[in-house]
Amino acid sequence: QVDLVESGGGSVQTGGSLTLSCVSSQLITCMAWFRQTPGKEREGVASDPPAGDPWYADSVKGRFTVSRDVAKNTLYLQMNALQPEDTGIYYCAARRSAWCVGGECCMKGGEAVFPSWGQGTQVTVSS
Repeated sequence: QVDLVESGGGSVQTGGSLTLSCVSSQLITCMAWFRQTPGKEREGVASDPPAGDPWYADSVKGRFTVSRDVAKNTLYLQMNALQPEDTGIYYCAARRSAWCVGGECCMKGGEAVFPSWGQGTQVTVSS
């Protein structure tokens, strides 16, 4: 089990930007961001694999960027051009998968394969 602590949520207007951070207690291979938006099931947003390119949900491609500072065991999610439909609770998740190449690999199996989760951070985008 890995401890994950998110921060950086807040309230912005449409078109604004926020950067979320997730500090991990250990260096871990696959890390990802999920979100729970009102009236919908929790969904994957982006993932950062141990090798290869990250993965993004279609709804955030071109607007969100996931990155990782390995030295700080920290995962980031830079969110630009935020829209009201981005409102929700954002969760950081982690799983061990050293063989994964590409973020899509990390996401295979969905949230069920991620044993470690943060407490979530609220993002609110107003119109």
